[in-house]
Amino acid sequence: MKIAVLPGDGIGPEIMAEARKVLAALDLPGVILWEGDVGGIGYRRHGQPLPPETLEMARAADAVLFGAVGDPACDGLERHLRPEQAILGLRTALGLFANLRPATMFPGLEDLSGLRPEIAREIDLLIVRELNGDVYFGEKAIRTLDDGRRQGFDFMSYAEDEVRRIAHVGFRAAQGRKGRLCSVDKANVLETSQLWRDVVIEVSAEYPDVELTHMYVDNAAMQLVRNPGQFDTVVTGNLFGDILSDQASMCVGSIGLLASASLGESQTEFGTKGLYEPIHGSAPDIAGTGKANPMAMILSAAMMLRHSFGREADATRIETAVAQALADGVKGADLGGGAGTVEIGDEVLARL
Repeated sequence: MKIAVLPGDGIGPEIMAEARKVLAALDLPGVILWEGDVGGIGYRRHGQPLPPETLEMARAADAVLFGAVGDPACDGLERHLRPEQAILGLRTALGLFANLRPATMFPGLEDLSGLRPEIAREIDLLIVRELNGDVYFGEKAIRTLDDGRRQGFDFMSYAEDEVRRIAHVGFRAAQGRKGRLCSVDKANVLETSQLWRDVVIEVSAEYPDVELTHMYVDNAAMQLVRNPGQFDTVVTGNLFGDILSDQASMCVGSIGLLASASLGESQTEFGTKGLYEPIHGSAPDIAGTGKANPMAMILSAAMMLRHSFGREADATRIETAVAQALADGVKGADLGGGAGTVEIGDEVLARL
């Protein structure tokens, strides 16, 4: 089992160290860990955020465990040299088009949510986000109009095959959950979303056991706060999924608790090749302070074991250890507690 470990920037190395401890404690057979530079550290050491040697490492691995990228010192660089381009490049090069972002309320944390406890405790949803299309990958530029005004533009588009493949992921995910899929779009004003809705409806004919509903993204944002328990599985585009999954993280109390899996169609001898990362960023303001919560990184490792290596028991073991630590009051600064990065990691280890 070959794993490319890419800690990245900011708190990435700190939280990755704790995830590596958890993996080591499981004593998994035949695990090979490779570590590479990515993001701002990749630019500083190699002149680009996704060095060729890192990309080749990721291609050769069965899975990629990714920390975070983002460095304020790189904000003035040309866009293609900025740290964030590394994750976009990896998604494209590895064909990772489906992002799975679960959001579940851990028992005992209801009071930390911005929602009323009786509403927060009902949260148990999965957001399936398309990763390789939308405005993030469309033509973009800043140009000067004939009258001298500057204009920025980003081209939003989806081809029907791109929608169809992510729709299948959404329906299959719903089949493994409660059998309900909500497709989120903005079909009332966007032609891109109208195509999205049409194709999702076409695909639904292949999944008669899944209940399909549709919701405009502005209403979905409101409903995530009003009644998040109504959602089971949500499938949506790149931009909307980025925003809604971050909102969902705060509904459960902290962005430091949410893991994600980015999957494609490539299969290895163990399972589906994927990239696994916490959905929070590099948090440069707390990097090096020992305050970062590594739980999302650790939970990302659990998702890796489940989806890329078929090790359901080990994945569940990690998730149970995290839940027990939280129930026992092990909380980082993001949850109003005083536990530091290493302490949290050690507490999870103690419960494996």
